[in-house]
Amino acid sequence: MQVVSVRSGDSPIVLGQPHGGTHVPDDIAARLNDIGRGIADTDWHINRLYDGAFTDATVVQSHIHRYVIDANRDPGGVSLYPGQNTTTLVPLTDFDGQPIWADGQEPSADEIESRRHAYHAPYHAALLQELHRVRERHGVAILFDCHSIRSRIPFLFEGELPVFNTGTNDGQSCARVIEQAVQGVAEGAERMPAVLNGRFRGGWTTRHYGRPDQNIHAIQMELAQRSYMDEAPPWTWRADRAAALRPYLTDMLTRLNDLARSGALTNQGAQT
Repeated sequence: MQVVSVRSGDSPIVLGQPHGGTHVPDDIAARLNDIGRGIADTDWHINRLYDGAFTDATVVQSHIHRYVIDANRDPGGVSLYPGQNTTTLVPLTDFDGQPIWADGQEPSADEIESRRHAYHAPYHAALLQELHRVRERHGVAILFDCHSIRSRIPFLFEGELPVFNTGTNDGQSCARVIEQAVQGVAEGAERMPAVLNGRFRGGWTTRHYGRPDQNIHAIQMELAQRSYMDEAPPWTWRADRAAALRPYLTDMLTRLNDLARSGALTNQGAQT
């Protein structure tokens, strides 16, 4: 099974997609309980949603499901949101706080380390290689980390999420003009509410790679899934909703591409 796939583009934009994969190796799937085997916590259709939204972007996609190992978590197991409910490097529960492993089948520390080498490390090696390739060509790289999640998950957050949840680690992972460009599009979207650095401020990928002083900028886009699909099994793609959403994603990526090619981002540090 292919762990990660890469489609190299010609632009300064790299799309990271760590959570769209649904593959669970058979030996691991056999140890999940019925809830775990449902793999509900998938960024369903995320590759399809972004496919063609900006044709010159590089795409780095993990094919491994986050229940095997979460490619957007700190490999050392450090919590992204201390004091808040969240899932771990290898999740023990789903987003609703329900156990996903059969009794006594939770992975050991040694197994988690083995999975890190087998699945987490290859994704990030590919992502880093593409970011460096793009930066070498254009002088700057912008990582746009693509995510989606159900609109209502009481275990993780109160109420209903806005459609656009932009994360920049409170302005540390990218130049201000990048944040403004993306958030400007999001806030202008009709009947699609938006928030900046709300419940989702950017996962490990955004925080780890966002180094504006090194000409690598990172921003996370967490979309509420109601904006392009049904949020219950069988997780149906809704072409009408996706068609309304995609132009805003295209606008965001086009603006970022124009900024990067203009030279305005070179040697731009994080916000102060």
